[in-house]
Amino acid sequence: MAKDIDMSTKYDPTSVEAGRYQAWNEAGLFKPSGDKTAHAYSVVLPPPNVTGKLHLGHAWDTALQDIIVRQKRMQGFDTVWVPGMDHAGIATQAKVEARLREEGVTRYDLGREKFIDQVWSWKDEYASIIKAQWGKLGLSLDYSRERFTLDEGLSKAVRKVFVDLYNKDLIYRGEYIINWDPQARTALSDIEVIHQDDEGAFYHVKYPFVDADVTYDGKNYIEIATTRPETMMGDVAVAVHPSDERYKDLVGKKVMLPLANREIEIIADEYVDPEFGTGMVKITPAHDPNDFLVGNRHNLERINTMNDDASMNEKAGKYNGMDRFDARKAIVADLEDLGLMLEIEPIVHSVGHSERTGVQVESRLSTQWFVKMKPLAEQALDMQKGEDRVEFVPARFENTFTSWMDDIHDWVISRQLWWGHQIPAWYNKTTGETYVGEEAPKDIENWEQDNDVLDTWFSSALWPFTTMGWPDLDEEDFKHYFPTSTLVTGYDIIFFWVARMMFQSKEFTGRRPFKNVLIHGLIRDEQGRKMSKSLGNGIDPMDVIEKYGADALRWFLSTGSTPGQDVRFSYTKMDAAWNFINKIWNASRYVIMNLDENTKPELPATEDLTLADKWIVSRLQATIKQVTTMFDKFEFGEANRALYNFIWNDFADWYIEMTKETLNGDDAQAKANVQNTLAYVLDQTLRLLHPTMPFVTEKIWLSMPHNGESLVVAAYPTYDETLANPVAEKQFQSLVDLITAVRNIRSEANAAMSTPIDLLIKTNDADLQTIFNENADYINRFAHPKDMQIGADVVAPKLAMTQVITGAEIYVPLAELIDIKDEIARLEGEVKKLQGEVKRGEGKLGNERFVNNAPEDVVAEERQKLADWQEKLVITQARLTELQNA
Repeated sequence: MAKDIDMSTKYDPTSVEAGRYQAWNEAGLFKPSGDKTAHAYSVVLPPPNVTGKLHLGHAWDTALQDIIVRQKRMQGFDTVWVPGMDHAGIATQAKVEARLREEGVTRYDLGREKFIDQVWSWKDEYASIIKAQWGKLGLSLDYSRERFTLDEGLSKAVRKVFVDLYNKDLIYRGEYIINWDPQARTALSDIEVIHQDDEGAFYHVKYPFVDADVTYDGKNYIEIATTRPETMMGDVAVAVHPSDERYKDLVGKKVMLPLANREIEIIADEYVDPEFGTGMVKITPAHDPNDFLVGNRHNLERINTMNDDASMNEKAGKYNGMDRFDARKAIVADLEDLGLMLEIEPIVHSVGHSERTGVQVESRLSTQWFVKMKPLAEQALDMQKGEDRVEFVPARFENTFTSWMDDIHDWVISRQLWWGHQIPAWYNKTTGETYVGEEAPKDIENWEQDNDVLDTWFSSALWPFTTMGWPDLDEEDFKHYFPTSTLVTGYDIIFFWVARMMFQSKEFTGRRPFKNVLIHGLIRDEQGRKMSKSLGNGIDPMDVIEKYGADALRWFLSTGSTPGQDVRFSYTKMDAAWNFINKIWNASRYVIMNLDENTKPELPATEDLTLADKWIVSRLQATIKQVTTMFDKFEFGEANRALYNFIWNDFADWYIEMTKETLNGDDAQAKANVQNTLAYVLDQTLRLLHPTMPFVTEKIWLSMPHNGESLVVAAYPTYDETLANPVAEKQFQSLVDLITAVRNIRSEANAAMSTPIDLLIKTNDADLQTIFNENADYINRFAHPKDMQIGADVVAPKLAMTQVITGAEIYVPLAELIDIKDEIARLEGEVKKLQGEVKRGEGKLGNERFVNNAPEDVVAEERQKLADWQEKLVITQARLTELQNA
């Protein structure tokens, strides 16, 4: 009689997950084992920005990491997973400023110190939310090592890195054209600029010659086309290509800058593309990066006509104080009134926008701090040629890294923000001298610190080694856990983060930051669209967990894609994930209810195992091998598919059903053997599943006979070749094929399982006859024959349903239930299907490229399949001919 257990009749994720995470955490199960003789396995969590709650992309990223960490912990590695968050300079400051704007307050109203207090309050608020979300997801993080990119240790490391690079002449300060966000009023690096197509125009403007005697093409002006007339007041020259024969006589001549009444010279420079437009371009060094370089070559003046909020300044003349786009309209109107506008040509062109605020970026002349990237990039590229290389998974993403590093530009690292690491540079109030140091000057009253802060990525680039205690080289974590083992991140931040960690780690530790970097894609909606606020298609992972549970979400996220590929979120797939867990729950509940108090999750002696026992144990070993292999390749989808097939098909649908006769029988020893085998297989299966489904596996495992405190620290299954039994698998598969064939026959004939049938099995295979005879109990239980004949001399009735399995023909006389015409039609369909399989197999094996290049075992398997299909086709065709001639 089944016993009472603490498991509801239906899987309820809310009750299963309640309190479980807190119990794990309080028990210290997420901390390293402390066994320094064990191999170290370390992961640092890509620190989420404290700008808001975690989204579904974070859930995916962290679920994959937790799966890796949980498996390695169970495998006996001395495992550490370091959590932390990123201050996210511009992004967080923008959020806090937006909140203040709603209250009618700006950061300037508060002042730097009080504004920073506001941002810390924001950080505390959202850090608390994020940590609660980590718990909901079940992330096995070691909170005793939690870090923040603005904590004291990180700040010290950042200052050291800045000063060291400065002293090596790899950091410098200079006036350059940079990307400028006029809303956040800060510089941006190239990769913080998102280009998108905007509607605009080419404005064709007359630039009259100063000398009335000079003409070109019979006109007293040249034609200049620009998309940005608002920058005209900063023009200092017009350029043509030195080899452009059309304009060689104009070089050195002067034109009058419209609206400014200022003379500018026509110069020659190879930057100009003579094939584009008129082959003449205006040069505005303070507002265009290419023009800036031209201006440097020709020693031209830099006239900055804009304020930091993109309004026009006093150098814009009458347009002073106007917004840049209002100034554009006014300038265009004035040019038209003066007869200087030749044409306005509508276009759609690519325009840079700030990744954070969305506003159109300005190219602006500004004094900024830069990192010289070429020497650092070369070091990182050289590292990839040696043994200490970072392995990209999938490997193709190394090309993304390499191509960016090959074409690297100096990195502008200063940001005109208040929230972040303030640049450790001071300027003498009297002499203007610059001092750069890890500590402030002793006579601080004579110095003023640089107001700017460092780009967020400057500090997060140090994350893998600073979280381990660097720059303290004697720190135990740094010595034992660095370089880290695996980084998991999306392909969208290879430039932003992965590359920067690689060159900074090589520069400051001499080592790679991590052994592997597993790259995943983006979460998209069911239509394949990127999730965004504007589309309103975002999914809150906490809402998904509320409905389906964390385990179902983790299963979907880890099963739904291949490394490097995007994944589409689907509620249909979430339903399937929940249904699978419910199947696991019900199968486990049945097993546990049928165990005795003295049952142990241990296998009986081999001689006490039935064919079904040997089969399921062998299938379990194959699954352990497949799952472990796929985990090592980070192919979680393939690993989970192997688990799914084993649990749903082998264990639940076949083995458990096969055990019911024994569990309900009178043979106490046989029952005990089956109970122990069931407990062993369930125990091992739960261990395999635990990294992906930590909550439900722990609940089930603690409800059954088990050894140990928690699955979190239980031993992960290892492949045992002595338990692999290909003979038993083949024999049992014959039983499965036979039972399936009879079920198919009943289904074709629309005959209920309770309908008595005669079962005839024709086979010349003596081993197969023995298997069927020795396992007649199974056949009787699942096929329900009233009479069964097995042998080589079995004569097939003329009116019977037929199925062909490997090595045998199955006949069920059902003349009173079927029409012979229907059976002929069915067999004709079967022949057609088998002919297709044979043709496919022959085609594959006829392909010399496949035969010569594929592994031998794969080719051998294909040959065996073809022989099997050919045999089945011959038998089925013979039976069809027999019925047709009856």
